[in-house]
Amino acid sequence: MIEPSDIRPIEVLLVEDDPGDVLMTTEAFEENKVGNRLHVVSDGVEAMAFLRREGKYADAPRPDLVLLDLNLPKMDGREVLTAIKGDPQLRRIPVVILTTSEAEEDVLRSYQLHANAYVTKPVDFEQFVKVVRQVDDFFLTVVRLPRVQ
Repeated sequence: MIEPSDIRPIEVLLVEDDPGDVLMTTEAFEENKVGNRLHVVSDGVEAMAFLRREGKYADAPRPDLVLLDLNLPKMDGREVLTAIKGDPQLRRIPVVILTTSEAEEDVLRSYQLHANAYVTKPVDFEQFVKVVRQVDDFFLTVVRLPRVQ
């Protein structure tokens, strides 16, 4: 277990096109009162630009964790996951699928594409916040993340 003195803020990239889910995730991070920095992009193309530090994201920090929705415009979450895990510079970044889909084929496919976790979003606000907090807590206090350059 990581000691509190070892805890450093982590950079989290949320890839989510639903403004309501973005708001709930943001509130969950704020209520957790941790210094984690949440960055938000709304489609897969933007996610890859952020991760590769292209265009307006040239100065973006490299995320320590990606929270990825599957159902995205322009480039869906499966394509983003494939691109991340296929890129030697990005593949170490843990990716948590955070989606409404409970379909077994989505779960299986996500793990086949090397997702680090698959979490189904609860529809209830309080439950949603609780789940996001648990993911945040797990990656902040339990898991040791590599320093990504």
